[in-house]
Amino acid sequence: MKYAIPLPPTYALAIANNDEFFPVNRVFCVGRNYAAHAREMGKDPDREPPFFFMKPACAVVQAGEKEITIPYPPMTSNFHHEIELVVTIGKAGKDIPIEKALEYVHGYAVGLDMTRRDLQLDARDKGRPWEFGKSFAGSAPIGPIHIAKQIGHLSTATISLTVNDQPRQSSDIAKLIWSVAESISYLSSYETLEPGDIIMTGTPEGVGAVMPGDVMQGHIDTLGDIVVRVAK
Repeated sequence: MKYAIPLPPTYALAIANNDEFFPVNRVFCVGRNYAAHAREMGKDPDREPPFFFMKPACAVVQAGEKEITIPYPPMTSNFHHEIELVVTIGKAGKDIPIEKALEYVHGYAVGLDMTRRDLQLDARDKGRPWEFGKSFAGSAPIGPIHIAKQIGHLSTATISLTVNDQPRQSSDIAKLIWSVAESISYLSSYETLEPGDIIMTGTPEGVGAVMPGDVMQGHIDTLGDIVVRVAK
């Protein structure tokens, strides 16, 4: 096949204790999936059906215990951190029953859903899509993937984030409104999941702004840490 322009780059994530990489296909994000975060965003935390938005593959940036730097994005003055449990999908599935959903999980990682909050809220208030607030290049730093067959499936684990060594977010993934299995099952009823897909499962309370030069350290028990600096 002859292409009219050069092929776009492939985005991939490292796999812990492995020389293989996980190719990124699509990035699905669960919105307001912790009750306390829903309240801080001014929304009702009642258990309504989950909703999803998406990020492009180019949002994904490899992170880890060694500090990386991401740019402060243009057109915002309110750049927010959101620490999240990341789930990678290892095989295709449609209309997946909840009781079988974890069979489709390839692994887990620590991630950040970086958000241009002013743009997101302005779009939300006007009834417009969130893309400029959420779906931009470099907005999803993600650590190495830990394979589920090796570490098991996580149902409870501390999830936290500090900024310049000061605590900002702290919770437990057991507080997810929609569990990993439920999110996979629900999403697969709308869209056939494919190998390489990623699900960012939502953030707990404590989201807030970061400034150029700030250093974020995100942690999830069993999955380790990521360290991300905002460029000056």
